[in-house]
Amino acid sequence: MVRSLSPKVITLVEQESTTNTTPFLTKFIKTLEYYLAMFESIDETMPRHRREQINVEQHCLARDIVNVIACEGKERVEHHELFGLLKCYSKHYTLVEKDGAMLLGWKDQNLISASAWCCDG
Repeated sequence: MVRSLSPKVITLVEQESTTNTTPFLTKFIKTLEYYLAMFESIDETMPRHRREQINVEQHCLARDIVNVIACEGKERVEHHELFGLLKCYSKHYTLVEKDGAMLLGWKDQNLISASAWCCDG
């Protein structure tokens, strides 16, 4: 489908979390570590109990956590809509270039990667 659109560049943004093919306990621990960093970053950069914080936590993160832990196959979907976090600042956010991609992280945990790819006609 993408090839039929003949794009010049494709930009890919993904969560930096490996939970697709691991055993349950490993998936649970990795998910806990990832979302602990995500919640910590929100807690430090947004005033507590603001509507925006509650919306991000309830409508994006909570659903995603349940989906990653409890669902498999066709039932598993993703709802990552965290662009608003990028407007917040904290010294704990990290931005690193690695292998042609940009990695946004919180302390020592990478959260999101972004890369751009040129397309061969």
